[in-house]
Amino acid sequence: MTAPAVDTDRLALVIDEILHQHPAAGLAVAVVGPDGLRFFRAVGVSDSAQGTPVTEHTVFRIGSISKTFTAIAVMQLRDRGLLDLDDPVSSHLGSVRLTPACGWFRPVTIRQLLTHTSGIGELRNLADLFRPTIGLAIGAGQPVPPLSAYYRGGLRVEVEPGSKWAYANHGFAVLGQLVEDVSGEPFGAYMRAHVLGPLGMEHTDFARTDPIARQLATGYMLRRRGLKAVKDREIVVQPAGSVFAPAADMARYAAALLRGGGDVLKPETLSEMFQPQYQADPRIPGIALCFWLGDVGGHRTAGHGGGWPGFISALTVAPDDGVAVLAFTNTGTPVPGQVSDALLREVLGVAADQPRLDIPEHPQVWAGLCGWYGLAPGRLTNARPRMLIGAGAEVFVRDGHLMLRAFTPEPRLRRGYRLHAADPDDPYFFRLDLTADDLGTWPVAFRDDDDGGAGTTLHMGPTPISLYRRPDYRNPARLAAAAAGAAATAAAVQAARRRFR
Repeated sequence: MTAPAVDTDRLALVIDEILHQHPAAGLAVAVVGPDGLRFFRAVGVSDSAQGTPVTEHTVFRIGSISKTFTAIAVMQLRDRGLLDLDDPVSSHLGSVRLTPACGWFRPVTIRQLLTHTSGIGELRNLADLFRPTIGLAIGAGQPVPPLSAYYRGGLRVEVEPGSKWAYANHGFAVLGQLVEDVSGEPFGAYMRAHVLGPLGMEHTDFARTDPIARQLATGYMLRRRGLKAVKDREIVVQPAGSVFAPAADMARYAAALLRGGGDVLKPETLSEMFQPQYQADPRIPGIALCFWLGDVGGHRTAGHGGGWPGFISALTVAPDDGVAVLAFTNTGTPVPGQVSDALLREVLGVAADQPRLDIPEHPQVWAGLCGWYGLAPGRLTNARPRMLIGAGAEVFVRDGHLMLRAFTPEPRLRRGYRLHAADPDDPYFFRLDLTADDLGTWPVAFRDDDDGGAGTTLHMGPTPISLYRRPDYRNPARLAAAAAGAAATAAAVQAARRRFR
């Protein structure tokens, strides 16, 4: 496989253009081929107080990209015949207990944990909303508790396994415990011996070692008055997001993925990890075994992003084209995702993603789509989509166009966005233009799950959010308007009473 040519000057210009719009304390970007690094650019500082520049050896917290390493360890154990992906995970666990909300739930399988369809939510319980980083963090320097203690009393399975997609850091924490219990080795030791070590990632670890601490960037948030360092914390669910890594090591990892798994996986196993496992709708990109799937101008991609307070990361691999892009920053900013997408498009010669305006609309079907849509039941499994859409979403017509808006405090989301027709042969498939919010364009698909028509279910990406048609009397907008009207009437009556006293 030959990686496409790289115009280093053009790539540097693209990075500068993005940073001009979205400043960051520091940024490390790499374009990688099967043989290793093809392009590297470091910008800014890893520590603003010291003026320390970012280099390829600067250590970043890569957040949820850590999950891909944990998934590789699980697949290694599968290939050794020690487990099957469709095994109930509890049959291999000795330290963590899964507790179903209802006793008749089917057992959670390993495959469901790898695809975030296990029924486990973003929170252990609602009290996590009031804990640092939704209960995932403890103070820097404190000993990380074992997962058996962290999940003392059991980890709740809120909804029927396999019935719903819900991103779950806790699910990948369970997978890390699975690796430890099945292999008989401590999780961190297993990862160093069987994944990080064979890949030559000598300066990467799930724990903050002394050598890592000396190269670790400081995490920042960008405020009106400049950079503000975030409070440094440790992550408890280490298998889900605790990896510390420099760009140089991550380039080795990306190259191994392009070579079919390097020295840690069989090529056919890595190929399996890049195959779709869950799709809310065939028209929406889905998730493979941990890796997110995508399409960039007809080029197949797989990857993962990551975030931790003060750090954002992105990894995107185009396996058929022999190229990968990495981007890491020590600032809470969308820059890594934007840079990763823009540079991959430059290398592949693909135009920026924009909704097409030449596809005819089909207003004759809109009546069946308009209405109020809400999430499936589940307070813990709905925590992440609630951050985006709040109480739900409404599809409506304005100025001759189909629109979608969310019921959140964010004004732009409340005003709504146009749904652009995306397929001349499919009147129920659209693109949502979120480029003004630095989120690109999202596919939106309507489907009736009962009779094959359209109008009862709304699926949108890139993460598979599913919303279900609800009766109008449950529409939050109508309820709010009714409440406001009742309040106004009560105020008017009270004022009239005061006047006639």
